[in-house]
Amino acid sequence: LFPESITTEQQSLVLVKRLLAVSVSCITYMRGLFPESSYGTRYLDDLCLKILREDKSCLGSLQIVKWIQGCFDALEKQYVNLRFYALSSSPDHFTELYQFKFKYKKKVPQMDISSSHGELVTGQCSKDVKQASRSLLRTLYLLMQDLGPLPNDITLTMKLLYFNDVTPKDYQPPGFKEDASPGDLLFGGDPVNLRVGSVSTDFHLMKVRLTTDKKRMRKADSNLIQKNGPTEISHQGLDCEEEEESTKINLLNLAFSQEEVIGPEKKRKVSEPEKLFLNGKK
Repeated sequence: LFPESITTEQQSLVLVKRLLAVSVSCITYMRGLFPESSYGTRYLDDLCLKILREDKSCLGSLQIVKWIQGCFDALEKQYVNLRFYALSSSPDHFTELYQFKFKYKKKVPQMDISSSHGELVTGQCSKDVKQASRSLLRTLYLLMQDLGPLPNDITLTMKLLYFNDVTPKDYQPPGFKEDASPGDLLFGGDPVNLRVGSVSTDFHLMKVRLTTDKKRMRKADSNLIQKNGPTEISHQGLDCEEEEESTKINLLNLAFSQEEVIGPEKKRKVSEPEKLFLNGKK
């Protein structure tokens, strides 16, 4: 499923792409979005993974696969910074938000991997990276099991945010277009932000976060909860420092840390595919 050795940039890229694809597959499967025929089965140790495949009988799953492939192009070019999926029951109000943050490393720093128990593991060997990958997927599966059911009719959408300084203004990944509605997304409920996990190699960093309604969480490890969640999300605010705590909602300290925080005077480049309406799901 993942490369045996992760010592080159290409092997690291393969890992990140597969980890992204498996994570998105996990989300769609555990949330009951597509039929069983849309998934293949793979195993990671004792963890049974359901992986999306091109199911021509299911237009929705076929579209998600194309979205993922489009994101692969942006990852290969090192343009994409953040992508997020939003599950919503009404326009501009989302029910669940899954965020994937990417960083690309030019040097070879010491690697930090945070486990689901808050412990710190350091090292640069492939074994540590694989353990972090397993931990992230296992935590994601556990969180999905604790979420309440989704509404019958929901819209699934995805946004790609870029590093403006390296991304050509006219660039769009295959299957994507310029975001036609770059306004804020409003959360329909009392938001709780959960740190799913992170995986760091010598070349890439990937972090995953989940935002959902507190009432829909049956239980959650307190170590995963990020305090002071916002009720609205803007594309400008998705990069605010993750450890920063503020009572001002418009600071939007939802997502991930970044060396440079994009201010309101610098418009963020955003791409989106066609929205996917899931009538009755599977």
